[in-house]
Amino acid sequence: MKTRTGRSVGGNILMFLFLALFGLFFLLPGVYAAITAFKPANEILVFPPRLFVRRPTLSNFIWLSNLMADFWVPLSRYLFNSLFLTLAGTAGHILLASMAAYPMAKHRFFGQKAISQTIVLSLLFTASVTYIPQYIVLSVSRMIDTYWAVILPAFQSSLGLYLMMNFMNKIPDEMLEAARIDGAREIRIFWSIVMPNVRPAWLTLMIFSFQTLWNSNGGGFIYNESLKPLPAVMATIAAGGVVRTGVTAAAALLLMIPPILLFLCSQSRVIETMSTSGLK
Repeated sequence: MKTRTGRSVGGNILMFLFLALFGLFFLLPGVYAAITAFKPANEILVFPPRLFVRRPTLSNFIWLSNLMADFWVPLSRYLFNSLFLTLAGTAGHILLASMAAYPMAKHRFFGQKAISQTIVLSLLFTASVTYIPQYIVLSVSRMIDTYWAVILPAFQSSLGLYLMMNFMNKIPDEMLEAARIDGAREIRIFWSIVMPNVRPAWLTLMIFSFQTLWNSNGGGFIYNESLKPLPAVMATIAAGGVVRTGVTAAAALLLMIPPILLFLCSQSRVIETMSTSGLK
């Protein structure tokens, strides 16, 4: 008996089991981190480490709360900094990437091919390559130790531009020409036709940008304690040594929750984008 895809039932079962085991393998670090957050100290330091917890406790979260209460900058301030940097950087990145991708995907102009190749080439380099020139530019602009030091570099990520370009290329040119014939201007076409049709792409970009900015500790550009985001203070707590392993796990679990919830709310759109944009 054959299925519509041409594989046998046994082959489908084996493929499902393989993918399930593969998924569990990648899920294991997150599960272990979550379980460790509820372990008492005598179970955390045991060797070999256990994947389960015998006596769950909230002592790590209580200890984390007590440590945060002793800081001269309140937890609410760190949380506000993280939320502001993440939301502002994500919104600005989506907007600028979309506006730049539209003429690249749907218009023809001199140097377009060279710019497109440059965008693809930039994907080969990690963000750390640009840290020194970024620091020089931000220092000359007097933006070091301000929110702009994190927000502005987030705007110019080439991944978002590449993603939006590939997705906008799927929009039929006839649809845009019909709108122009009806008298619609380019800004109206962009907001009313293009952006709604590339919703899966900018939702996916929102997840990527949100995760990157939420986990950012300031990138070496913020030194004022009252401006630091939440991951920076969590890293300070983790620097207390092995005795704070449980507290570090509790902090890591709290930082994991927002990106996971955002992904779960839009995972279907992410899968659709990956299957049609050329990203793997």
